[in-house]
Amino acid sequence: VQLQASGGGLVQAGGSLRLSCAASGRTFTTYTMAWFRQAPGKEREFVAAISWSDGRTYSADSVKGRFTISRDNAKNTVYLQMNNLKPDDTAVYFCAAAAADWYGDHSDNLNYRYWGQGTKVTVSS
Repeated sequence: VQLQASGGGLVQAGGSLRLSCAASGRTFTTYTMAWFRQAPGKEREFVAAISWSDGRTYSADSVKGRFTISRDNAKNTVYLQMNNLKPDDTAVYFCAAAAADWYGDHSDNLNYRYWGQGTKVTVSS
């Protein structure tokens, strides 16, 4: 699976952006998809994930109520709708895929084999 993230940019605090991650290759519908982010000088951190089997979602506490992950299997694309953005959301956002489906913790980046190149989000105060 090859992943191509897009949609990043510069936005003022309180604004919105929608990130997209287009996947190519077979069996996109059987991959768990996720978004991670990495701010300058910080570790990569989990943002959100969506299962392939029933569409259940998982989100980091820091983005709950503001970010929504969704997927369109017909378009082989996963989205991250980001609302009420804050300067702390500034980071490079990566999409990731795992050829598995599981319950519980989705935040370990070691569970994801495939990664996109990242798209930069900058939130100004």
